[in-house]
Amino acid sequence: MTSDAGPPLASVNPATGELLESFEPYDATEVERRLETAARAATAWAATGFEARRRLLVTVAELLEGELPDLAHLLTTEMGKPFAQAKGEVGKCAKAFRWFAEHGEALLADEEVATDASSARVIYQPLGPVLAIMPWNFPLWQVVRFAAPAVMAGNVGLLKHAPNVSRTALALEDLFRRAGAPDGVFQTLLIGVDQVPALIADRRVKAVTLTGSVGAGRAVAAQAGSAIKKVVLELGGSDPFIVLPSADLDRAVAVGVQARNQNNGQSCIAAKRFIVHDAVYDAFTDAFVAATAALVVGDPFDPATEIGPLVTEVARDHIEALVEDARAHGASVLCGGERMTGPQGPDRAGYFYRPTVLTGITPQMRVATEEVFGPVALLYRVGSAEEALAVANGTDFGLGSSVWTADPEEQQRFVLGLEAGQVFVNGMVASMPELPFGGIKTSGVGRELSAHGIREFCNVKSVWVA
Repeated sequence: MTSDAGPPLASVNPATGELLESFEPYDATEVERRLETAARAATAWAATGFEARRRLLVTVAELLEGELPDLAHLLTTEMGKPFAQAKGEVGKCAKAFRWFAEHGEALLADEEVATDASSARVIYQPLGPVLAIMPWNFPLWQVVRFAAPAVMAGNVGLLKHAPNVSRTALALEDLFRRAGAPDGVFQTLLIGVDQVPALIADRRVKAVTLTGSVGAGRAVAAQAGSAIKKVVLELGGSDPFIVLPSADLDRAVAVGVQARNQNNGQSCIAAKRFIVHDAVYDAFTDAFVAATAALVVGDPFDPATEIGPLVTEVARDHIEALVEDARAHGASVLCGGERMTGPQGPDRAGYFYRPTVLTGITPQMRVATEEVFGPVALLYRVGSAEEALAVANGTDFGLGSSVWTADPEEQQRFVLGLEAGQVFVNGMVASMPELPFGGIKTSGVGRELSAHGIREFCNVKSVWVA
């Protein structure tokens, strides 16, 4: 379709820099058609029972499982994650659909409350069309975190995905269609950022969820606030990975390298700041740097590859600028610290950056305050548990956190003291359907997943009968 709604949305292979496909944004007529379809579908879908919703989610899961390699190939080609990780993402999405299909009805069951009335209860009812503004780094999982619980609760979804993963966005819409979803239950909107404010303001859109940058979150929160609409915001993090003297160092190193470099280092819950007690700092650093330097960077479809390209040339250049700024302000580069030519040579170089470890971090460096969205680890040496906690909390972000200690008292101290939406003890921060996902401070508001996530886009209604 041709459109005057803005420049084409380009899908580019980050491993080669080659254009895969471009899409014209939907014009005002097509956006209006889809909005009206969503509004009609919302009324009908809210009236369906849980069994119909359960069947839809299970069927979507079955399609994901049956087409797993093809969908994973799409993810790897469109945003560059290693193929094995892409397959894991597709499988994880299927499990989430199954989990909410199994547990959604119980999570939204009426709650009887003891009062002086003859009866009182709390009921959960869907709000209607929910606009989801999603990023590119987990093109399926980011959407499923919202879609599985929201659709199970009786809402309908409108997806505005990142422009560079438009093929994945359309594939998601097609999955719902082939699973038997009524028209309008889940739709993709191929639109530019400039078209989002009008959508948020539209009376038919009842709520908004965004995963993205702090700047994007502030803009969406202001627009939704002006319209008095519910928002859920997940705005990234600078997660601490704290290693104390009683930690299992071998395990902490192995998990730490994975936690920093998963998804080519492009994860909001990646460990980014490694805060290590002086008693084990040298041993941890030597092993951590050696393991990071040994990571295999290359073609994301090569089974040996552990790190693929960054998603765009702009993203690669941004990481390079952050590292150079840190170097200019006195940081030591213990490994990496440079861009790489991709495996297909300089003519199809892609957007590769060598996994990097920096130490000597000071407040003057941009890496100290910005989210470093790439394979760059920051090392901090601390002299006590008290200092470790202070450094960990010394950020505007508060998404996830990981602490490594065998001491039960230390574990409890950090569980209570860390300013974050999640604390993982002796493990890597991860998202899963059973636990709420989200942060505090500038990492966002609201929660996805679990009972808390499925209720975010519900009218929590009190019912009192005399």
